[in-house]
Amino acid sequence: MSRLFIAIGMLSLTIAGFQSSASAALFHPKTHTLANGMLVVVIEDHRAPVVTHMVWYKVGSADEPPGKSGIAHFLEHLMFKGTPKVPSGQFSKTVARNGGRDNAFTSYDYTGYFQNVAQDKLDLVMGMEADRMTNLVLTPDDVVTERDVILEERRSRTDNNPGAQMREAMSAAQYLAHPYGIPVIGWKHEIEKLSRDDALAFYRLYYAPNNAVLVVAGDVEAEAVFALAEKHYGPLARVSTPPRRRPQEPPQRASRQVVFKDGRVSQADWRRSYLAPTRSAGASEHAIPLSLFADMLGGGTTSRLYRELVVKRKLATSAGAYYSATGLDLGRFMLHATPSPGVSLGEVEAAMDETVAAVLMDGLPAADLERSRTGLLAAAVYARDSMFTSPRIFGDALTSGLSVEQVEAWPDEVRAVTMEQVMTAGRAVLKTENSVTGLLLPKVKEGK
Repeated sequence: MSRLFIAIGMLSLTIAGFQSSASAALFHPKTHTLANGMLVVVIEDHRAPVVTHMVWYKVGSADEPPGKSGIAHFLEHLMFKGTPKVPSGQFSKTVARNGGRDNAFTSYDYTGYFQNVAQDKLDLVMGMEADRMTNLVLTPDDVVTERDVILEERRSRTDNNPGAQMREAMSAAQYLAHPYGIPVIGWKHEIEKLSRDDALAFYRLYYAPNNAVLVVAGDVEAEAVFALAEKHYGPLARVSTPPRRRPQEPPQRASRQVVFKDGRVSQADWRRSYLAPTRSAGASEHAIPLSLFADMLGGGTTSRLYRELVVKRKLATSAGAYYSATGLDLGRFMLHATPSPGVSLGEVEAAMDETVAAVLMDGLPAADLERSRTGLLAAAVYARDSMFTSPRIFGDALTSGLSVEQVEAWPDEVRAVTMEQVMTAGRAVLKTENSVTGLLLPKVKEGK
């Protein structure tokens, strides 16, 4: 599974497999742009009479105005409150009554909504989604109720979770200027002040066809989907959406350390993140080689970190690396390790530093590169069996600065990566001054 997640991060997976680029495509996407600017992507898959309908907005938590953290996620919740045509709370109930399921998600760079339904219900859900793109109705009670829901979500997932709190603190320490350092769910004191006017202002500014990507996958014909899109989304007016201008990171010149101690911690944990380029930002030529480097260094039980720290030296029960190549702005390369019983975080960190330094100095075996290359391409091929994966591939890529053409080019780029490029990428990113180290420890009572 780790290779699948790395492959997703490389470009939110891929649409190609093992053959030459002329015959490699798995999903064969077909595209059409409506007159109002909405891009429509269709991936035909006729193995089962079901359809996934997704709308991805090019706005996420990193696009929020200062002091309004959490508004993107807050609006995602409020989008289920209703319109004049679909009363409050009836959207999901209508989908369920018609045998489908729906949900939504918010990230730094996008907000997405999806429905999985039978083939003959696509017209229904597309009409409902187009309706709430422009006709959302919010009452004061809706806002108060949903704000309380989100505050409880933050309490349960972050405030009551020491590991989540440490990771949140590491992100804030990593980004000196960029809003990626602000949690997607928002800061508690700012969530508490979010209002109906805040939500509607954000909605009217960003929720428009020209700021959205429609992705449909499943048992459909592309031309029929394009016709439905013209019917439901075509009449919607464009909105003058502001450009995505975000504060950018200055050069990072000093390593940082976050130490989080909590009495609820039963298992210590060690993590380190490095500021890293993506396919859309920074030294993007390193992005794909860096993905292979992450897999070789810490992508599974055959990786260098696992073999050294877990198998050989028995200092950790787990150890690995993770990197995502998608993102509109600079991302992060992550290292992690969980110490074995009786082993201190200091011992784990020393072993991690030693192992990484040796890799950067001496390189990795050529066989490791071929194994990672094959594994990542295989994970991408296997992913085609998921009706949810293919639209996620394109939605994530297209809202994070990539094009359909770049998605399709990914497999050939992976095949062309050399060991020299892999090591150059690793050495460019894994620099001490770019790092934040996180230590999660139990809080020991005084006198003990």
